[in-house]
Order: sequence, then C-alpha cells, then structure tokens
Amino acid sequence: MRVLITGQNSYAGTQFAKRIAELNKGWEIEFVPVRDNAWEQKDFSRYDAIYHVAGIVHKKETAENKDLYFKVNRDLTYQLALKAKSEGVKSFVFLSTMAVYGLIGKIGEDTIISKETAPAPTSNYGKSKLEAEVLLEELQSSYFNISILRIPMIYGPNCPGNYSSLSKLARKIPIFPKIDNKRSMIFVDHLSDIVIHIIEKELLGVFLVKNPEDINTIEIVSVIGEYHGNRIYKSSLLGFLFITFGNRVTTFRKMFGNLTYKDEDCIINEFNFISINTQETIVSSQN
Repeated sequence: MRVLITGQNSYAGTQFAKRIAELNKGWEIEFVPVRDNAWEQKDFSRYDAIYHVAGIVHKKETAENKDLYFKVNRDLTYQLALKAKSEGVKSFVFLSTMAVYGLIGKIGEDTIISKETAPAPTSNYGKSKLEAEVLLEELQSSYFNISILRIPMIYGPNCPGNYSSLSKLARKIPIFPKIDNKRSMIFVDHLSDIVIHIIEKELLGVFLVKNPEDINTIEIVSVIGEYHGNRIYKSSLLGFLFITFGNRVTTFRKMFGNLTYKDEDCIINEFNFISINTQETIVSSQN
C-alpha cells in the first residue's frame, strides 16, 4: 500500500507514519508539503490513498486570518482531492473535526452528538472544514472513495494544542475542581489504526471517531500529575463553584463541560481497538 500524507510536519501525519512502522505494515509512506504550490507538480498516480491532515488549527481566529482558514482548510482540500481523483488515486481520507457541530458542551448537562445531529459550526475553523466536506462529497464516485473523519480533541506523545496546555497544567497545580464530566477524545494511535482500517477496507462516508471510553477531565490531570510526581487534591467545593457559575465562561465549559459522541454511532464495520485502556493512553502520551 502506498499512502501520501499532506503536511510535512503535521502531528497526525507523522504519528501515522510512526504507527505504520510499529505495526510492520510494510506500507510505503511519503509526505508532501502544501505550503506552496509545489504539490501540483507531484505525481499522485502512484499512490493508493491520500491522507489529508494539513490544515489551519490551533491558531487564534481574527478578522485578518479568516480568509486563510477557507483558503487552506476548504479550497486546498478540494484542489488536492480533485487532483487525486483525476490521477487515479483510490481513496482520499480527510481529517475533519467535531467543531463542525459548533457545540462546546455545558457543565452539569449532557451534550451528546449523534449521526442525526445537524452541523452548525460557529468558528472559521469549523465552517471551513464543513464546507470542505460538502465539496469533497461531490467528488465521491465508484472509483474514488471519500472518507471524512470528524475527530474530537486528539492526544498523544508530543501533542500540540489544548491537550498540551492541560498536560503542562497538571504537572504544576496543587488543587483541581472535582467535577464528574465526560469528553470524547481520540488517542493518536487509535486514530491511526482507524485510518489504516478505512484505507485497507476502502470504506467511505462520514465517520464519528473517538476512544472506546469517554474521558473525565479530572482523570486526565490526575494521571498526568501522578506520573510526574504531583499529587493533586480534588476539591468538592471548587467543583460546586464551577458547576454553579462555570457555564458563564467558555474556557471553563470547554474544560469541564460534557461533550460526547454517541457510542453506537462511532462503530466502524469490522474495526476493533487495540487492548489499551484510557489511563494507559494518557501515560503513554507523557514525555
């Protein structure tokens, strides 16, 4: 199997290549940078699949960079897929996002996303990804499979973004609110295994992907803290305050709110997760 990954230094892409090597799949993996137009000259015809992970993310949204989101996340995605289809690539796997639903969850209330939940993005990131999905679905044919993965927060070794910030916090803080919440997340090796399965089985469509178990925020900080020798006190009083007043602050809702995918809607035909529990994935993500 020959797979071309977009984005020279993308986290999901480099971890995918690493996973392929660990599993001794014997696949040929190559990367193509897409920051300029050099990719237009590359021959796509020799690849069985394109894994498109390049995009604009973890960047503060402003009026000035709005167009950049759509130029990269939507237009570039479509151009790459169009080229892949015209040159005979069998599969195009697109890394989309849970942000297409525009939901951030609430503290003390369940927010469950299912296949029936209508996308309603509120950020340029979510909007640009959803518009890319719509364009890609127009290219689906009997000889060109489009697979769209709507992923929640990703985590793993050396992971950038929000998880990295939470990890750094867990190593230092002495106290944390005791709140029983649930967040759907995806361990990077789980994500890579899903992509491998989709490519091998030539699956198509929109996939909601997550770990088999949803994660409690306090579980994350506790495991990370203990791993680094920082025992964190879980405060019921702080938890009560956050439950009472926290929904007024978006940052607190993102950290302590409930936001999950419906378990049944994340089942992928013939796919089984590796035998590793949530705590083990959190520990293996430390560096």
